[in-house]
Order: sequence, then C-alpha cells, then structure tokens
Amino acid sequence: MSRPFDLFVIGGGVNGTGIARDAAGRGLKVGLAEKGDIASGTSSASTKLFHGGLRYLEYGEIALVRHALEERERLWALMPHIARPMRFILPLDASMRFDTATPISRLMPWLRGKRPAWMIRAGLFMYDHLGGRERLPATQRLDLRSGPEGAVLKDTYRTAFEYSDVWVDDARLVVLNARDAAHRGAEIMPRTAVTGARQSDGLWHITLEGGREVTARALVNAGGPFVTELLRGPIGKNAAPAIRLVRGSHIVVPKLFTHDKSYFFQGPDGRIIFAIPYEGDFTLLGTTEAEHPSPDVRPEADAEEIAYLCRFASRYFREPVTPDEVVWTYSGVRPLQDDGQEASAATRDYRLEREGTLLSVYGGKITTYRRLAEDAMAQLTPLIGGTGPWTGSAPLPGGDFPVDGGPELAGELRAEYPFLTEAWAARLIRSYGTDARSLLGGATTEADLGRPFGATLTEREVDYLRNREWAATAEDVLWRRSKLGLHMSVEERAALADHMGG
Repeated sequence: MSRPFDLFVIGGGVNGTGIARDAAGRGLKVGLAEKGDIASGTSSASTKLFHGGLRYLEYGEIALVRHALEERERLWALMPHIARPMRFILPLDASMRFDTATPISRLMPWLRGKRPAWMIRAGLFMYDHLGGRERLPATQRLDLRSGPEGAVLKDTYRTAFEYSDVWVDDARLVVLNARDAAHRGAEIMPRTAVTGARQSDGLWHITLEGGREVTARALVNAGGPFVTELLRGPIGKNAAPAIRLVRGSHIVVPKLFTHDKSYFFQGPDGRIIFAIPYEGDFTLLGTTEAEHPSPDVRPEADAEEIAYLCRFASRYFREPVTPDEVVWTYSGVRPLQDDGQEASAATRDYRLEREGTLLSVYGGKITTYRRLAEDAMAQLTPLIGGTGPWTGSAPLPGGDFPVDGGPELAGELRAEYPFLTEAWAARLIRSYGTDARSLLGGATTEADLGRPFGATLTEREVDYLRNREWAATAEDVLWRRSKLGLHMSVEERAALADHMGG
C-alpha cells in the first residue's frame, strides 16, 4: 500500500476544496473524494456573492459580518477573473411593515415591524467600516426619480441607498480551488463516494466506491448537507450535532434592466431578495428559504417558490415578473447550524468540530471559505504537520493580474488570436484569466479549435474542461464550468451531450 495521505477530505464543495488546497500548499499529501461532480451541490447554487450579509447585522451577527467583509476584498484580489465589484440599490419604502421580530426590535420595541431610513443608513455605515474596505466605493444616497436605476421601478420608490459588494462565479471558484490543490500535489477524485472509514493503528482506513482502500493520518468531513449522514454512516459515529437543511432557490428571467447594478429588495415578511444582472441577457432573482426534508432529495424550485420570487420582484419593478418568463431555476441546500431560529434568522457562521484526527465542518458561506480552511488547518497542523498559512496572498489559477486588468487582458488575447470576437475574448478572460492562452494554445484560426457547439463553445474548450477540470458530462460544462447552456438551443445542448456521452 502506498504512503498514507496526511489528510483526506470528503466533499468537493467550496469548503472541502478550500481545505484541500490549503493543506496541499503546506506540503502535505492530500486526497479528496466527492461522490458527484466538483461543485455539484450547494456550492454552485448560491446567489454568487462575496458579501458580508447586510441583513445579518439586524440579527446581531457582528463577528460573522466583520469576518466576511474582511475576506471580500481579499478574495476579489486573488481571483479578479471570476470576481468583480458590484453596486447594489436598496430602495426605501417608508410604508412597509414587517411581520418578523429581530433582536434589535426586541431591544427597541418601538422598531418592531419597521426599518426606518436612519436605521438602514446606520447599518450601511457599519457595513462600510467593519471590514477594512479599501477599494470598493462607499455607500451613497440615490435619487431614484432620475437615472436608469429608478426608471424600471414603480413610482412609489423615490430614494435608495447604493452600496458595494462583490459578485463571484461560485462553481468556478470551487473548480479553481480543486485545480490548485491538484497542481500542488493533491489527488482529486470526483464521482467517488466514500463507503467506509474506520480507525486502526493510528490511521484512517477509507474505502472508496469501487473497492479501493486508502489510508490517512487525518480525515475531514466536509460533506455539506451530508455531514451528519457521513458521520452516522460510513464514519460510524453514533452521535452527531443537529443541523437544519434549508433550501434556497433562484430563478433566471430575461433581463429586467439594462444597467450593470443590482437590487436589494425588502419584503413585508422580513426577508430580502436580490435582482442581479446575469450572463449578459438575463436577471437572477433569489433566494427563497424553505425547510428541506433530506439531503437525499434533489433540491428543485417548486411552483410556490417561483411564484414567491415573482411576486416579490413585482412589488418593486414597474413591469411585473411572471412565472412564464422563467428560463432556468436552480436550488441548493444549505446545512445550517440548528440554533432554533427561523430559517431566515439561522446563523450562517461555521463551526468546526474535532474529535481526535477527525474534523467535521458545519455551516459556512462562500465568502468565508478561505478563512474556514485556515481555521481547519490551525486545528490539524499540530497533529499532522505542515507549514503555515499562505492562501491569503496566493491567486487562484488564472488570477495573476490586477483587479482592473481584465479588459486589458482581453485586448491582449484578441491581438494574439485575431479570430476572437470582443465578447468571446471577454468570456474567456472572465472564466480562465491568464490561463485562456493555455486553452487556446497555438490556434491561428477558429477552425483550429475544432467542432463548434454554439455560444462560442468549441471542442478545444470542452477538451480543456475534461482534461484539466474534471468535466465528464454536458451538464458539467454547460451549467457549472460555464453557464453557456442559457445561450444555447436545445439542439446544441443535445449535440454536446452526444459528443460527451452524457
């Protein structure tokens, strides 16, 4: 049997791949198994934001918001190809009353059911200053009666606050963490379930789907919604902390506005949704929060969730949004700590539980994934060795260029490959950054890239995704490694599936 892994990770979501990358970069021998595709679960079904969570301030989650805001600009700098700054418009509605109570309203009963403008401005002031904001612009007041931001909203909304956060391609974030882990020596095993894990003679003996057995000095359970099932099943622990499964669904509709800013909408039920420009031609609306029965039940947006998001958006937009406009939906299951609160109020902070050389990950959000990985390794390095923290200044693959350097990089790519259109070059840079040259190789004409599948997807890019990023099916390519499925016809998507064998 080969030398044991220093660390074996179960779970190919953002937390699992983040821990694997961090550990591999510390000189440790790392393995990672994921029963599905990389990022095939919750980590590709987020609202796609690096953000502090403005609404969590209302629930007293000051530390969570601060830690997330501290990470926000750092992560943008480390992955400027897949992340970009975004301004958010928060319209004010003095007539709105909210059904839910919060810790703040319990302390100040006269605020129950209200979020007055001064309270929102105070929260945004904290949001601007809690996390050491440097490059992102500060909050400002906005007159909606002039400008494109208000033109698409109902006349009721005359004033708004505008603040900053960062958009990120969540699925590519996970894949690039896995890629960097592999580059640093980790063995990444997608579509490989862990069927058993037992301790013997100071090692974990881990049985993988297909019968392979490996050993490891330490084991990380980063199974996301499956974290307790893994503990009670393959790992064989009788007791496991309670978690609650909350489904978040999003819908995509043809674009509702032409500017590049997003909206933060408040609802009378106390919840919020975002309306975000998406893939050029669309608007993303989400998210819902509904209890989910089991991690084994595939999360899908039901008719009520779709109707809820349409009603919510229609409260604000001048033109109503209807379910028949929806072109795509996606849903993910968040494994939240069971703190006894309503789903919308349940903490998004993470918890790491260690029992000897077993570490289990509960909760978390994509904004704090890198910090979570550092915290996990701080618990494990005394047991298995390894060097110190390093990920805070190391770009993800393809991200080794300035945060404002994307347009220049795309221009350079077009100069080197004159057959690329402006939109095509921009897409390649947004997906691959400086690695776009590696994908294109020595091509001198579009024909050199092989068979075209539509929406600028070529056989060369498909081969790259297969060979470098573990893509095995059309779904992997069209809905995770990219969102080109939104821009392709049914026939084009079927042709790619036939080409890839599934």
